[in-house]
Amino acid sequence: MKRIILTGGGTAGHVTPNIALLPRLKELQYDIHYIGSYNGIEKELIEQFGIPYHGIATGKLRRYFSLQNFTDPFRVVKGLSDAKKLVKILKPDVIFSKGGFVSVPVVLAGKSRRVPTIIHESDMTPGLANKLSLSAATKVCCNFPETLEHLPEGKAILTGSPIRQELLAGDKYKAREFLGFAEDKPVIMIVGGSLGSVVVNDAVRAILPELLKSYQVIHLCGRGKLDESLKDLKGYAQFEYIKDELKDLFAITDIVISRAGANAICELLALHKPNLLIPLSANASRGDQILNARSFERQGFSIVLEEEELNSEVLLSSINHLYENRESYIQTMKQSSQQNSIDTIIDLIESVSK
Repeated sequence: MKRIILTGGGTAGHVTPNIALLPRLKELQYDIHYIGSYNGIEKELIEQFGIPYHGIATGKLRRYFSLQNFTDPFRVVKGLSDAKKLVKILKPDVIFSKGGFVSVPVVLAGKSRRVPTIIHESDMTPGLANKLSLSAATKVCCNFPETLEHLPEGKAILTGSPIRQELLAGDKYKAREFLGFAEDKPVIMIVGGSLGSVVVNDAVRAILPELLKSYQVIHLCGRGKLDESLKDLKGYAQFEYIKDELKDLFAITDIVISRAGANAICELLALHKPNLLIPLSANASRGDQILNARSFERQGFSIVLEEEELNSEVLLSSINHLYENRESYIQTMKQSSQQNSIDTIIDLIESVSK
């Protein structure tokens, strides 16, 4: 039996692709272990699968001033020591890293024990954690063709992102019953990210009266962002968060309005859902969502509206254009080479672990 260490954390986006790989790894009878931070979101997400979870100290390397910059280097050193001890004890055949700062000491520990390591970069350009890990990686997977030029030649492979296969098995009839929606109107899903986007929420709600003339709307608006004044509005269903029913909601959805986090848009690609992307502003991030969105736009998968150009008239016009041309977007997504990411990544894991 081969043993694999999965690592990655800090946000759900650094964990869910690892979760997507679990069924195939179990089929191949891998002994799976996970290394994450002591109390990060990854611990909660992974433990429900019954996989041995090992916590290590972790610190964040910031490019801005913070008092934690004085203490986190000690946590980073402690994390590296923790990771080296675990890798020595577990003796893995291969390590797969999805990124986040908790993954860096694990990847470096793997290098010190000569364990082949595959890392996955979701965004268009590598984040700092993955930049620190590149030299220790055997192979580097990525989501976007443009990313290849930012990665070491000979290591980089365009794989796409592993997608939870249960999302492909939704039931639109269950969704219709769950939502109380009619059969004769198309459905739009709004996804504002795991925390919800005030900008996206407000923009959509501003045009709801006009939208509901032609569409029904599923609105995943984020924790604490429900609008109680709209709870009885016919054809409009709002939720802070959806878990088990998400696959069914995707099945009934015709088009999607979404932020442009890498994992979220790769799910839309795998599901062949025509989408309008409203990326997080560069003022509030390192600009990776804008780069992600523009790549999908160039490949013919998406329409993009940046926050600065967002207004009611433009948003409504873009939605109507997307719906009217949805079949063109669907066909383009079906022709993408990034459709079998799990198979591609599992083949890589198998090859480097021999």
